[in-house]
Order: sequence, then structure tokens, then C-alpha cells
Amino acid sequence: MEISSRDVLVVVDLQNDFCPGGVLAIPGGDLIIDSIHRASKLFENVILTQDWHPRDHASFASIHPGKEPFQVVTAPYGPQTLWPDHCVQGTRGADFHPALSLSKAQLILRKGYRPEVDSYSAFFENDHVTATGLAGYLRNRGFTKAFFAGLAYDFCVGYSALDAVRLGFEAVILTDTCRAIGIDDSVVRIEQQFRDAGVSLGSSEGLK
Repeated sequence: MEISSRDVLVVVDLQNDFCPGGVLAIPGGDLIIDSIHRASKLFENVILTQDWHPRDHASFASIHPGKEPFQVVTAPYGPQTLWPDHCVQGTRGADFHPALSLSKAQLILRKGYRPEVDSYSAFFENDHVTATGLAGYLRNRGFTKAFFAGLAYDFCVGYSALDAVRLGFEAVILTDTCRAIGIDDSVVRIEQQFRDAGVSLGSSEGLK
């Protein structure tokens, strides 16, 4: 797959709390960094996203009495998985992993900073209405295809790719540059959505 100047690499939430040692560690989350670095060399354009939660965020199980992480509650915008307190603004857990070195990135997009609504996608909060501004940025820059890498494949990466297609962009997930959380059948569910929506799956090794 040949990369052009109208393509952009979006590296999703490669933060300490999602890597081994973090409060919401994804197995092997740090092992994708070398693949991301190799892929990034082929792109003129790179964007980073960063989960950026206030301490009282509605997705944290700690603010729901009697609830535990990974339980699902009903939020005003629909089902909401509860998480351990993670990627809290200004903490080490919210920092990018120290091994990640993408100084060429042109934009760092912070998401999930509204206390009342979670944000998986890089394009919309979980109400699917409140925009982050990323779509406008991509259109203004003339990008037509987004390649996605990062954490987690079955949540923030996946929902970002689905929204990209919904907004009229081509979307490719580089599966060797991602890792999944794997809650129940979350991977199976989201891969069915990929097929239905037209999200492509690829590998960094196939890029040129």
C-alpha cells in the first residue's frame, strides 16, 4: 500500500496508563512502539491523540458507588463501560510512553476532558454528537485517508476508524501497530463493525 501526501497516520493514546505498569495496562501495549516508529517514517503527516480525563470523570468506576471497573452502566448517551481511574490530567499515567518518539507529529489532540461524557473516538465524544474538531482539521489539510495505530484496537482505535469512514474518509487500521483490551467479545464485535462499515485492516509491513 503506497503512502501519499494526502494520507495521515493517527497514533491513538500511546500513554503510560495503557502500557505495562499502568492502571489500565493492555498486554503488550509497549511492544507496538517499534512498529509505529517504522511506519511513521513513511508518512509526511502524523497526529497523536491523548486521553485527558479530569479526576471526577463519569467513566471512572470510583465515582459510581457499588460499581467495579469493567461493569457497564447506562449513561445519558447510552451504555458506558466503567474504567479504573486512568489518564488523569497532569499525571504520569496520562503522559505518552517515554519510548514513543514522534517529534514529527503536527497535532496532539486531547480527548475525554469533558467530565460528563467519555471519548473513545478521536472524532467524537461517546454521545456521537460532540465533535473533537479532528474532522475539520483533516479536511482543511486536504487529507483523504487516515491510517490508525495505537491503543486500544477494540476501543479508541476502532471507534476512531469507524467514525473516519462515517465522515467520508478512508480508514485503514495497521493491526501490527495495535493491541486490544479484549473485554468479553469486544474484538469480535468491533471487527464485525469494521466489515459492515468498510474499515480496512492492513499491516505496517505492507506500506511503501
